Amino acid sequence: MDIHEYQAKELLARFGVASPEGALAYSPEQAAYRARELGGDKWVVKAQVHAGGRGKAGGVKLCHSDREIEQTCENLFGRKLVTHQTGPEGKGIYRIYVEAAVPIDREIYLGFVLDRSSQRVMIVASGEGGMEIEDISADKPDSIVRAIVEPAVGLQEFQCRQIAFKLGIDPSLTQQFARTLLGCYRAFTELDATMVEINPLVITGDNRLLALDAKMTFDTNAMFRHPYVAELRDKSQEDPRESRAADRGLNYVGLDGNIGCIVNGAGLAMATMDMIKLAGGEPANFLDIGGGATPDRVAKAFRLVLSDSNVQAILVNIFAGINRCDWVAEGIVQALKEVEVEVPVIVRLAGTNVEEGQKILARSGMPIIRATTLSQAAERAVGAWQNDLSQGVKMRAVT
Repeated sequence: MDIHEYQAKELLARFGVASPEGALAYSPEQAAYRARELGGDKWVVKAQVHAGGRGKAGGVKLCHSDREIEQTCENLFGRKLVTHQTGPEGKGIYRIYVEAAVPIDREIYLGFVLDRSSQRVMIVASGEGGMEIEDISADKPDSIVRAIVEPAVGLQEFQCRQIAFKLGIDPSLTQQFARTLLGCYRAFTELDATMVEINPLVITGDNRLLALDAKMTFDTNAMFRHPYVAELRDKSQEDPRESRAADRGLNYVGLDGNIGCIVNGAGLAMATMDMIKLAGGEPANFLDIGGGATPDRVAKAFRLVLSDSNVQAILVNIFAGINRCDWVAEGIVQALKEVEVEVPVIVRLAGTNVEEGQKILARSGMPIIRATTLSQAAERAVGAWQNDLSQGVKMRAVT
């Protein structure tokens, strides 16, 4: 789960990580009022979207007056901000963060991520702040400093001092820098985050360390432990299909293909998408309905897949272990009676009571294309899609 910059700064402030004064606005007039509340003569207006590269895309502007703030916000509110991370569809701007401008002497990149190879939290830092970490890695790889945190003891102050020394931070700021790192690490571990990124962490003209930008992502499966963090979710920034799936307890990731997938088990779902690609098709989604393929759950899955207008065929691939194929087949038949499906439906069942499940599908009279192997199911799904059976489909059961 992603959150906005201003939300990340509020959370990090609880752990002692300082940032410039700022306030949220939902209209141009409110943004100008927020600037007057903050005081000063320069402000930074920031579009709040779940994406990096906002500055290059025109989502971050330095303003010198109320009038300029209102005009800038007029141009931002309601538009789609397109960055290299959003794709061509962009992200809608519905919130603006107004922040007091600060004098900057130096910019530093700071990130906390999960390193899969070492199975530890890794700190990634660079003296080339303000750039995307991918650009830093490509252009100035020698500037990157990495440190692994041992989970048994947590982040130690000597590690913070070592990182500060490698970054060439003035000794007078070492203690501030250590507090910032320790605060980020505590936020990372205590809130079940998967990433904490401050880019840039700036050294100001009056020798302060401030998080000028902040980004946090969280383990969605752990949010039941952090209801306050879970409430920060902004569905307007998410794929609407994925939001609907999450609200219904389904694991869904939208893709750009034409063949919808309804599968039980993440590994089997990945294999199903691979077989569709191998057969010459393009999967429209990753959808894991989990172990309990009940009629209601299958019906929800069909509605979700069909909400994608690009879907021209649906492949249902169920391996019944804990479940039974006859129960699953009954669920599929009931779901097809409840949900109006106008595209080819290909069903492959395997596992417990598979013969009985196939008989239930055959006796149903429903226009179901049946398959016995995954490769056969993928080939038939791609064949149905390529034959343009999606318009007024009248399918005949295939054995």
